Amino acid sequence: MTADSFRRMALKLPEAQERGHHGHPDFRVRGKIFATIGYPENNRAMVKLTPEQQNEFVAAAPKVFEPVTGAWGRQGCTSVHLRTATKPILQEALVAAWCNAAPKLLAQQFEASVKL
Repeated sequence: MTADSFRRMALKLPEAQERGHHGHPDFRVRGKIFATIGYPENNRAMVKLTPEQQNEFVAAAPKVFEPVTGAWGRQGCTSVHLRTATKPILQEALVAAWCNAAPKLLAQQFEASVKL
């Protein structure tokens, strides 16, 4: 997986927009960040999961996902090693992060349309 692939996947989600955050591209839904790329390295990304989701993703794919260090990581921010990520698992993580950030009604409509 590459940063450009991650970007394309993130921007396919409903109402997703790319902006900047502390000098790195981020992805937002209605103004709320659900993912970033390029931090702390260009071959990394971050998805904002719940702590429970983070535990599940890290357990399922420890070579792909790891908690971000510090308080952000304890809150669910999860680092993605893009080189080892596959499209299916990354798509699942991006959708989870997007649903966490999106307003409830929008997330429910999206989930119903794709039958997650």
